[in-house]
Amino acid sequence: MKPEITKAALGGIAGTIVMTMMMMFVAPMMTGMPMDIAAMLGGMLGGYTVGMIAHIMMGVVIFPLIYVFIYTNLPGSPIVRGLIWGVVLWLAAVVIVMPMAGAGFLLSNIGGMMAVMAALLGHLVYGGLLGAIAGSGETAAHA
Repeated sequence: MKPEITKAALGGIAGTIVMTMMMMFVAPMMTGMPMDIAAMLGGMLGGYTVGMIAHIMMGVVIFPLIYVFIYTNLPGSPIVRGLIWGVVLWLAAVVIVMPMAGAGFLLSNIGGMMAVMAALLGHLVYGGLLGAIAGSGETAAHA
C-alpha cells in the first residue's frame, strides 16, 4: 500500500525544515563551516532565491512524489523505507549534485569527510521524517 501524497508532502515539509535547520546550526559545529544548500544550488541556477526555491520544491514536492512512486519497491517499515530513500538522496547529492555546485566529489572542497557525515545525518533525518509521516497509520500487516 502506497502512502497518501498529502502525507508524503507533509513529511517532506517536516523533513525539509529540520534538515535546513541542521544545515544552518549542526553542520557548522561538525565541519567548522556552513552548509548553505540554497547558495550552492543558487550558484548553479542563478541566485540565492532560486536556489532556496529549488531546495524547498525538491524537499516538499519532487522527492516525496518519487518516494510515493517507489515506496512498494523499498524493504522494511515506513521509517526504514524513508531512511533508505534518504541514503539514496545523500548519494546523489555528494556524488552528482554537489560536485556540479563546486563543493567537490564527496564534498572535498567544503569539509571532506566531516561534511559528508553531516550531509548523511541531514539526509537520514529528512528520510526518517518523510517515512514516518508518510507511513503514519500504516499497520505492521501492511509494512
